[in-house]
Amino acid sequence: MPPSVTTPFGARSTASDVIAGVDLTGRRAVVTGATGGLGRETARALAAAGAEVTVTGRTPQAAATVAQEIATETGNPRTRPGHLDLADPTTVTTFAAAWTGPLHILVDNAGIMATPEQRTPAGRELQFATNHLGHFALTVLLHDALAAAGDARVVVVSSVGHVNGPVRFDDPDFIAEPYDPWLAYAQSKTANILFAVEAARRWAADGIVVNALNPGRIWETGLSRHMDAPPASFDPSGASGVSEKTIAQGAATSVLLASSPLVDGVSGKYFEDCQEAGPYTPGVRRGVAAYALDPDNARRLWDLSVKLTTGGW
Repeated sequence: MPPSVTTPFGARSTASDVIAGVDLTGRRAVVTGATGGLGRETARALAAAGAEVTVTGRTPQAAATVAQEIATETGNPRTRPGHLDLADPTTVTTFAAAWTGPLHILVDNAGIMATPEQRTPAGRELQFATNHLGHFALTVLLHDALAAAGDARVVVVSSVGHVNGPVRFDDPDFIAEPYDPWLAYAQSKTANILFAVEAARRWAADGIVVNALNPGRIWETGLSRHMDAPPASFDPSGASGVSEKTIAQGAATSVLLASSPLVDGVSGKYFEDCQEAGPYTPGVRRGVAAYALDPDNARRLWDLSVKLTTGGW
């Protein structure tokens, strides 16, 4: 089925472009991983449009510094810091428990990529734990606040890298087989999309829309700090004629999904370059893999995620 959601924006549009004319006064937003890169630009754009934005980071000081910077840049004093390390269950549960009132926008942005093999204290593979399990737990814990908003939006940042591998349901932590940093990354990004698909289905009656996205290739963020060059089969260069995006361009699709009236009511979709993506075509490095939108996979991942996050991950 061809994509049904289109907008006048594209690969070269910036976060400021897609949010121009949008007034978010009175709306409350949380952006994970907002102390740099795409997260910071997403938070800045939402604050510039008048939203009350909580800037979260793995260290309280970094979050406080960036929140103050954004408040100064935008003239919006309703910008505050939050402490979240998605691989640390304590920070996730503490943050969610402290939240009061409605939450209109949640951008699950934080992530790591192609790290050396590492595990959380509970034994979870670090990329799956950080990129998916932490966001799954946070979003589920904030469900009531999202439902209280009446028209909340959840935005989940995935990657074109999801096309390199599905979720390994029987071995998500690479116990039975040798660890591969790129397959682990692909798994976590596929999980991001499947989470959006199932949350959209489960929470439709609560007025919560959930979408996932590929921001594009942006090497000037800190995401690539752990990695060697990707294998040729993974390299997404050349997609849509864009070999690399700026941070402002990379944040555009997140900001569109978080704020634009052009996507009111849209849920359970995967976007890239500010458009709903079509099916993945090998060799083109665009689109979404069929297994990442499969509703059976989405339900299976939800059940697995509940199991893996019970008692900490």
